[in-house]
Amino acid sequence: MISAHKVCQTVPVYNGELHILKDINLHIDAGESVAIVGASGSGKTTLLGMLAGLDTPSSGEIELQQIEITQLDEEQRAQRRRECVSFVFQNFQLLDSLSALENIMLPLEVKADPAAREKALNYLKRVGLEQRASHYPQQLSGGEQQRVALARAFACEAPIIFADEPTGNLDAETGEHITDLLFELNQENGTTLVMVTHSNELAERCSRQLRLHAGALLE
Repeated sequence: MISAHKVCQTVPVYNGELHILKDINLHIDAGESVAIVGASGSGKTTLLGMLAGLDTPSSGEIELQQIEITQLDEEQRAQRRRECVSFVFQNFQLLDSLSALENIMLPLEVKADPAAREKALNYLKRVGLEQRASHYPQQLSGGEQQRVALARAFACEAPIIFADEPTGNLDAETGEHITDLLFELNQENGTTLVMVTHSNELAERCSRQLRLHAGALLE
């Protein structure tokens, strides 16, 4: 499903090079839920972006559903992301000019899904916000915005969900509710879930944890 082989990420700095990721080797099977954990600055979000095809490593290979995405150009990687990846972000990434329903529909419409509205309404109902369909992000609480973001991610029916600190901007009680909803939807859809988190409670609910330290993956 997802694999990395000798992945390194190095950026130039004034006194040489900064090694953000160092010889990362990993494999994630279909249907797994995996938490990438580690201290701030350990390379977690960088690794997540590499695995999702948002960026390319300085060296090494990454395969996403048996396609080596490190050999693709940006347009080809974008197409691969549209086909098999959805995202949940810490800051929700909703468009202020679109309603909750329209935000969920947007990636479906990009893929020319003829059932975009039907699917969006179904998932909006699934996260308990069907009565907020016409509300705009600024009219929603943080927890409600994250529920819309979850609905958007799962409505795409992508086989892989990447989540970057999905409860990071939420209070403890709301974060717990979002966590329950995230794993409930993930189990129902049988997707592969890969997330970055600082939350031990969230990480422990995953089937496996990958721990980074100073850019290296600990055994």
